[in-house]
Amino acid sequence: MSSKIKKDLIWKFVSKRSVGVQSSSVCPFHPKEAPSTQTCLHALSSIPGPTNWPVLGSLLDILRKGGLKRQHKTLADYHRQFGKIFRMKLGSFDSVHIGSPCLLEALYRKESTYPQRLEIKPWKAYRDFRDEAYGLLILEGEEWQRVRSAFQKKLMKPTEVVKLDKKINEVLVDFMQRMDSLCDKNGRIADLTCELNKWSFESICLLLYEKRFGLLQQNVGEDALKFIKAIKTMMSTFGMMMVTPVELHKSLNTKIWKDHTQAWDNIFETAKCHIDRRLMKHPAKATEDFLCDIYADRQLSKKEIYAAITEIQIGGVETTANCLLWVIFNISRNPQVQEKLLEEIQRVLAPDQVPSAEALKRMPYIKACLKESMRITPSVPFTTRTLDKETVLGEYLLPKGTVLTINSHALGLNEEYFNDWSLFRPERWLQEKSNINPFAHIPFGIGKRMCIGRRLAELKIQLALCWLLRKYKIIATDSDPVETIHSGILIPNRELPVAFLRR
Repeated sequence: MSSKIKKDLIWKFVSKRSVGVQSSSVCPFHPKEAPSTQTCLHALSSIPGPTNWPVLGSLLDILRKGGLKRQHKTLADYHRQFGKIFRMKLGSFDSVHIGSPCLLEALYRKESTYPQRLEIKPWKAYRDFRDEAYGLLILEGEEWQRVRSAFQKKLMKPTEVVKLDKKINEVLVDFMQRMDSLCDKNGRIADLTCELNKWSFESICLLLYEKRFGLLQQNVGEDALKFIKAIKTMMSTFGMMMVTPVELHKSLNTKIWKDHTQAWDNIFETAKCHIDRRLMKHPAKATEDFLCDIYADRQLSKKEIYAAITEIQIGGVETTANCLLWVIFNISRNPQVQEKLLEEIQRVLAPDQVPSAEALKRMPYIKACLKESMRITPSVPFTTRTLDKETVLGEYLLPKGTVLTINSHALGLNEEYFNDWSLFRPERWLQEKSNINPFAHIPFGIGKRMCIGRRLAELKIQLALCWLLRKYKIIATDSDPVETIHSGILIPNRELPVAFLRR
């Protein structure tokens, strides 16, 4: 079946499920029309945007409005000022920002066979320096498709993902025991973010390596601490090399380059050790083991598995933990939502019944709560694409190589797409005749390069909520505002004012 036919079938299916998808009357787009039929196409240079100063671009304006940590809010303001599409430069980084469902629909329908992401040059530089393979986040073209296909059947196929619930629950049992020891007499946890990251890390390691790192124990081993430190160092050093020439850092052997390289060395050393250990055991029923099943297909070399697994682990730990953190906050500020959610969990699960992927199928409200939390407080406020061909978006003709920034944060806070957008109202996702355009909510991206760990992340968070809410009433300890700041992902500007009270 051709890619075009598949997209048309998907679109017809989505259209039937959402009235709001019929947005062509507001933002017309006709995929069958060739660009030549459009009467007035404008050039990239005519796209509006903030002041573009020589060398700096709009950096001064961004800094004046709160700096890079507030850039997600500034970008949302720019959309309100300039409309559904605007262009902005930050130094040498030039991108076109999209904040409209109809433009995202157009982008999806025009998607090529191998859509491109923004190039992560520091990661590529390390791989080339150490002769390591590229992973899913930096591969392009046919090689990207080949590697993604090998992992897709285990991570994107619902019938495969549901098999992982037992391992997720194994870690959650320990996490619940740890919660009791962490809560003070008022139910407060000193560093909730750190604890949720430990839970997420422990879960993904068990799924990938069939190994427990012991992060939920009182005394954490050196191996685990070294790995976590390496990931933090790598993430904190690659950002600077995204906006300054990585080749310069490498040739001058700057401290940033040395720290970045050493961090990746430690990450690969640990990952290779556990991957090799797991593949040597190679159970009789390889299909029941994540790594062994992929390796048994012989589609990927061991070197390719090393690269892909490290990136999946890095990409999945912090974002999943942060997403659960925001759900906890949002339901603490909306006790009526929490009570309704608990009622659904208790209706589906017996008091001593372990939550399962099968049981979650009968819990629509828990899914709605997660969607609403990701709308109002997304972990990833924007994603990028690089056009691999000349493309018409709206009334603009964009050349090949144009970098697109897709502002999911701005979409979620737009009254045009979400009535009473500032209210945390999961019920909006359960209305029989919803007016929500499916392209207005894209927390995991769109199209073929959608986050490959989406289903796993959703399963982990939904199971965690079942465990948490049956054991604790989550309360807000104050009503003062909690702002979001951008640090690679959207995090709270202070320790979350929540407490966990035993039921």
